[in-house]
Amino acid sequence: MSFIIKKGGKRMTKKGLALILILTLVFTSLVGCGGQQQEQAKVENEKVLKWNLGSEPKTLDPQLNSAQDGGHVINNVFEGLMRDANGKYEPAIAESYDISEDETTYTFHLRDAKWSDGKPITAYDFEYAWKRALDPNLIPEPSEYAFQLFYIKGAQEAYEGTGSLDDVAINVIDEKTIQVTLTAPTQYFLELTAFYTYMPVRKDMVEKDPQKWATNPETAVSNGPFMLAEYNLGDKVILKKNPNYWNVDKVKLDKIEAYMIVDQSTSLSAYEAGDVEVIDEMPVQEIPRIQKEDPTFKIFPQVGTYYYIFNVTKAPMDDVRVRKALTLAINRKQIVEKVTLAGEIPATGFVPPALYDANGKEFREVAGDYGVDVTKAQVEEAKALLAEAGYPNGEGFPELDLVYNTNEKHKLVGEAIQAMWQDNLGIKINLTNQEWAVFQDTRHSGNFTVARAGWLGDYADPMTMLDLWLSYSGNNDCHWNNPEFDAAIEKAKTITGEERFKLLYDAEKMMIDNQIVMPIYYYTQPVMVKEYVKDWNKTPLGHWFFGYADIEKQ
Repeated sequence: MSFIIKKGGKRMTKKGLALILILTLVFTSLVGCGGQQQEQAKVENEKVLKWNLGSEPKTLDPQLNSAQDGGHVINNVFEGLMRDANGKYEPAIAESYDISEDETTYTFHLRDAKWSDGKPITAYDFEYAWKRALDPNLIPEPSEYAFQLFYIKGAQEAYEGTGSLDDVAINVIDEKTIQVTLTAPTQYFLELTAFYTYMPVRKDMVEKDPQKWATNPETAVSNGPFMLAEYNLGDKVILKKNPNYWNVDKVKLDKIEAYMIVDQSTSLSAYEAGDVEVIDEMPVQEIPRIQKEDPTFKIFPQVGTYYYIFNVTKAPMDDVRVRKALTLAINRKQIVEKVTLAGEIPATGFVPPALYDANGKEFREVAGDYGVDVTKAQVEEAKALLAEAGYPNGEGFPELDLVYNTNEKHKLVGEAIQAMWQDNLGIKINLTNQEWAVFQDTRHSGNFTVARAGWLGDYADPMTMLDLWLSYSGNNDCHWNNPEFDAAIEKAKTITGEERFKLLYDAEKMMIDNQIVMPIYYYTQPVMVKEYVKDWNKTPLGHWFFGYADIEKQ
């Protein structure tokens, strides 16, 4: 029996229908294959940079971040009024700016730029972000970098509760114009506006989830060359090109895969296998080999200091003689030549080289070495101080923990210093490592006696190294409170020229006289970047920026 089917007025047999169905399936299959092939070709042609970020960031929130790893990601997904272009600052979201004759009022004119979801960036976004950083009741915790905004009139008062956020001298003139009045001329204020604490955030997104908005792709709306695509806890962060970035035509990478490989040997193995294309930490014992064998290994200068901090509120570190004894009992030259191996410079003071005073002289050279001999341990002097403090030859000295974040290099430095203190002073120190996020909380809460630390400059002025020791600084993990030091720094923020630098020299001397930190060495930047990765940028302040990077494989 043959069925007849009418379609469009024509008669069709069952056999005819079957033939049409077969042809349709074949055609659909071919189209599907073609589509899949096109999609596959698109994926294969994508420019994907594979970069080892290292430790998992504690936060990606611009106002809450105070660490380098989180700052690297933020620097690629957000953008401030200015941008650090390899040490030179240029307008970014600000198309232009005006500075008043007395150099205290800055008026920024925003370019026609958009957020990653297509909404326009306005002056209100900057006002919200800055006042958010100054909010003492900020959720989930106050900003550790709030003090970076204290240059603005009324900012410190608002943060300390003696004033109102409404009175902070941030004035939105219109949606594309924001005006800021400072308490005094600040020659590096434009540089500060490139720093992540000053980057804008969207109020509607933050308020959806104040604690986790920055790691959720649905709420992590950003304004930089890249945007958050995925955040895989403890594994990697995936960034993708932001199609709404104002300078998107210069963005050549389609995606960045930022891995969280903490172990330096694993990171180097991944680099040498080609699974990772950018690293900036490698096992120190491998540096001599890779320096000879791999032309992609480079060492660049960096403005920063590697040091240990003492919790000055806890015995026995509440005795300055103990702190000075520990500081004098190490051999810095031996540490950099036998342990770290990346051209680091032994440190005597806290402010590193390459920062200059009003006369163009290097701060470090003028400040001097404070009597620290970097070529040897000053054992007799150290032993005398320890004995004076009540611990002759280390007798009766409590067994303490030296806390550091999990990292092969930190472990090796810790072991070297542990041995020096044992041999030279007769004291025993245990080494305790913690994961990065936990370690940051340990330091900030003061739950330690001695801990590893490092500080990289945020802008090219000695103040970037000194004002973190203000008694009210969120980064003062020593818990040191010195009114004379506070007064010197606060006054230095209101004046210029030689008088200002005299105060900064005095301030560093107060730090060293009180020995709240033990400077060990000044950082360098060892990096390895595959030769086909072009136009990447790591500034002298240590910030990675891949906004205009490219991959050019043959």
